[in-house]
Amino acid sequence: MKPIQIAPSVLPVNFSRLGEAICELDQAGVDLIQWDVMDGQFVPNLTFGPDIIASTRSLTKLKFEAHLMVLTPEKMASRYVEAGCSRLIVHVEACKNLRETLETINALGANAAVALNPETPASAVANALDLVDMVLVMTVRPGFGGQKYMHEIEPKIAEVRKMISAANLDDKVNLEVDGGISVETVTGAAKNGANVLIAGSALFRDPKGLTNAVTEIRAAATKAFASR
Repeated sequence: MKPIQIAPSVLPVNFSRLGEAICELDQAGVDLIQWDVMDGQFVPNLTFGPDIIASTRSLTKLKFEAHLMVLTPEKMASRYVEAGCSRLIVHVEACKNLRETLETINALGANAAVALNPETPASAVANALDLVDMVLVMTVRPGFGGQKYMHEIEPKIAEVRKMISAANLDDKVNLEVDGGISVETVTGAAKNGANVLIAGSALFRDPKGLTNAVTEIRAAATKAFASR
């Protein structure tokens, strides 16, 4: 069975204590750190530039991935790889030529991944699966943290998993879900084939702490994924 990975977004963190939060997440047993990079154009907000990410790179051995919610990912990719991100996720909706953008990222020595907005069909990434190590299905609209999980996206999660399996890429291509993931919602995402779960607000608001939140979400996801 493909291992479940818990990948916290640091978007909910008070930016003045990013370093401390990353260390706490590491100690809580997460698998990697996701940086939600927003450019104020593809989405309204502005968040993390490469220098901010680079300033925290030495604090953990966990891998960093950058979710590039930006209009020109091909122009920004090298800076985020240099900052220490080993995976870059680009949006199919933002790429003029998706395959060229993914090839650019791979040529930089990073893993390329592609994201789908809620309204974008799974078929939009069908011709790019050979170039990625992950597909991200958004279960909220990109650009804001703390949104409610969209259960109606679950059939698309299942469709993407079927596409990956049909291409004999289950061993290579992960399926990630981002948006509203908590111990209450993760079952639906994992049962439909997601093995990488982005959690943000749910981790940081758990009254029993980060370790408890990570443990509970991982257990629920593992059980649901195995029951498919």
